Amino acid sequence: MRLLLVEDDEVLCEKLRDQLKRAGYAVDSADNGIDAQHLGLEEDYDVIVLDLGLPDLPGLEILRSWRAAGRNMPVLILTARDQWYDRVDGFKAGADDYVGKPFHFEELAERLKALLRRRHATVSSALQFGPFVLDEDRQALRNEPTGKVDNLTGIEFRLLRYFLLHPGVILSKSRLTEHIYAYDEDRDSNVIEVYVKRLRQKIGKDYIVTHRGQGYRFEAFDEDST
Repeated sequence: MRLLLVEDDEVLCEKLRDQLKRAGYAVDSADNGIDAQHLGLEEDYDVIVLDLGLPDLPGLEILRSWRAAGRNMPVLILTARDQWYDRVDGFKAGADDYVGKPFHFEELAERLKALLRRRHATVSSALQFGPFVLDEDRQALRNEPTGKVDNLTGIEFRLLRYFLLHPGVILSKSRLTEHIYAYDEDRDSNVIEVYVKRLRQKIGKDYIVTHRGQGYRFEAFDEDST
């Protein structure tokens, strides 16, 4: 999943960027309001972490501009302004959640997962299909009946998680590339075929269906019904 981190504290931004990458996100970052506003309007993010106290443009003004432009990605506000009325202003501007500084990264990570689950109407706390469970904390694939655990590379994990959050949808290579790579990473949509092949080796060939000239569809059927 692709995430935009907007934070002007250089030390905190670098720390969070590294933690979010380890948590399986493709992370872009901005340290000022102008760049943040532009990226949020032009790029297709799955979720945004937005600080309020930014140079050039305040966070709430940026958020209002995104919402006015019809940008509906989940936005989690991250700020030292932790009074109840600050939270109300944030929610009125279109925020989806709010974390006050200081905070523990584990809480931020779980709130982001919850936002993504709600965004994709997934009520379960775990991403499951057939006999498999995607362990988001370990970035591993677990076969429940056998107990076998397969560790996933960063790209494999991002790709499988994106498939699981979009079951039944035909996803083009370009769309998948946009959501599993950060802005400054080397993107090659043809490499998606390689990672799809690797995932099929781990989960079998039936779950990821190829639509020639269109992309791939994840078919999260129940194996007991087949």
